[in-house]
Amino acid sequence: MEVIVIILYLVPTLILFSYSCAQLSLVWNYWQKKRTENGNPPSNITPLSFEFPLVTVQLPIYNELYVVERLIDAVCLFEYPKNRLEIQILDDSTDDTVSIIAQKVHFYQVQGFDIQHIRRRNRDGFKAGALAYGLTTARGEFIAIFDADFIPNPDFLTTTIPHFENTHVGVVQTRWVHLNESYSLITQLQAFGLDGHFIVEQGGRNAAGHFINFNGTAGVWRKSCILDAGGWSAQTLTEDLDLSYRAQLRGWQFVYLENVETPAELPATMPALKSQQYRWMKGAAECARKNLKKVLQSTTVKFSTKVYAAFHLLNSGVFLAVFVMALLSVPILAITAFEPKYDYLFGIFRIFQLSFLMLLGFYGTTHYRHKTFGQFVWQLPFFLTVIMGLSLHNAIAALEGYLGKKTPFIRTPKWGIVQQKDGWQRKNYLVKSLNWLTIAELLLAVYFAAAVGLGFYWHSYQMVVLHAMLAVGFGFVSFYSVKHSIS
Repeated sequence: MEVIVIILYLVPTLILFSYSCAQLSLVWNYWQKKRTENGNPPSNITPLSFEFPLVTVQLPIYNELYVVERLIDAVCLFEYPKNRLEIQILDDSTDDTVSIIAQKVHFYQVQGFDIQHIRRRNRDGFKAGALAYGLTTARGEFIAIFDADFIPNPDFLTTTIPHFENTHVGVVQTRWVHLNESYSLITQLQAFGLDGHFIVEQGGRNAAGHFINFNGTAGVWRKSCILDAGGWSAQTLTEDLDLSYRAQLRGWQFVYLENVETPAELPATMPALKSQQYRWMKGAAECARKNLKKVLQSTTVKFSTKVYAAFHLLNSGVFLAVFVMALLSVPILAITAFEPKYDYLFGIFRIFQLSFLMLLGFYGTTHYRHKTFGQFVWQLPFFLTVIMGLSLHNAIAALEGYLGKKTPFIRTPKWGIVQQKDGWQRKNYLVKSLNWLTIAELLLAVYFAAAVGLGFYWHSYQMVVLHAMLAVGFGFVSFYSVKHSIS
C-alpha cells in the first residue's frame, strides 16, 4: 500500500515539475526576444503606410447595467475615421441594459456614428453565437472585439490595425491591464497571475513562433481568418481558444503586442472569480479534447510547437495534479514518519521542489518592472497559496471538460468597480457560492491544518510549509466564498 501511495504522489509531482520546466522555457524565449529587440529595434509600423481599412467593432453584451455605457463611450472615442468604423452592439440582455444601450446608440447615431443595436430572438450559443450572428452582417475587413468590462484606449485601432499589412496575420492581441488591481487582496492576486500569462506566456510563445491564443477580447481578427477557420463555435466554453487553434492550424499567424495595453475590470468577489475560473479551466480542457489530437497529427506544425501546444491546451489539468499531490501529501507524511526506510524519498522529492525556483524565475520576469521587491516577496507565495486553495474547484472544472460534460456559459459579473469607494454589495448579478464545494474547501483547510500539527508532533518537518500553505489557501477561498455570498 505504501508503494502505491508513493507512486500516486510521485506522478502528479512529476507533472508539476514538467509544467514548471515548460514555464521556465517560456522565460528563456521571452528574454531571447528582448535581447534581439534591444540589439535590433523593430521598425516602426505606422498607420500612415496604408489606407484606413473598414473595421467592425463587436461588443457582445449580456446584462451589463454598470459598465456598458463606459465601454460604448470608449469605442466612440477611437482615433479612427468615422466613415471607416462600424460598431455592432450584440445585445442578448434581459434587463434594463437594453434601454441603456438603446439610448446610447441613439445619442451616437445623431453624431454620425455607424453604430447598431443588434438583438437576437434567443441566446443560442451564448457569446460565440452572438459574435457569429453579428459577423453575418459585419462589413469590416477587420473585427475588433471587446467584452463589457474593458475600456480600450483611443489609439487602440491605430496601434493594432497596421500589423495586418502582413497578409498572413489573422489576429492581433493586446495585453490586459487592470483598472482595479489595488481594490482588494483578491484583485491584487488576480492581477499577479494574469500578468504572468500576458507577459511571459503570450510573449514567450509568440517570440518563438508557437501557437498563442486570442484572449476573447481586446484584440482584432481578420474577418477572412475567422471564416477560413470555420467561424465561431459554442462547442466549448472558451470559444476564443478554440478558434485560435483552428486558425493557426490553417496557417494563420498571430501577433501579440505586449506594449499595447487595454484596461479591464477584475472580478471583485470570490464567487465571481470562481465563476470565471470555472469557465476558463473547463473551456481549456474542452479545447484540449477537441483540438490537441489535430495539433499532434498535423504534418505542417513543427515538433516544438506541438510540445508547447500540448502544455498550453492541458494547462487546466495542472490543477488536477496539484489537488491529487496535495491530498496524498498527508499519507506521505504518515508513511515517512512511521517507516524510516522511506526517508530517502524526500531526497527525490526535493528535486521537484525546484518547481518553486522555476516559478520564481517565471514571475520574477513578469513583475521585475511592475512590482517593488517588497510587493513581490509577499505576493508570490500568497498567490501560490491561493492557487492551491482553488485547486479542488478548478480540478473539477477541468475534469468535467476532459470528460465532455456540457454546462451552460456563465458570465462573470461586472459592477463598474475601479476605486476603493466603489462597492458590489446590493448590486445585481451577485453570484452565490454557498454549496457543497465550499464546505469541502473548508474541510480541506482543517485537514491540512491538522497535517501541520502532525508534522510537528511527529518531528517530521519536511512538509510543514506545504501543508501550511494548503491550509491557508483553502481557508482563504472558503472564507471569502462564504463572506461574499452573505454580504
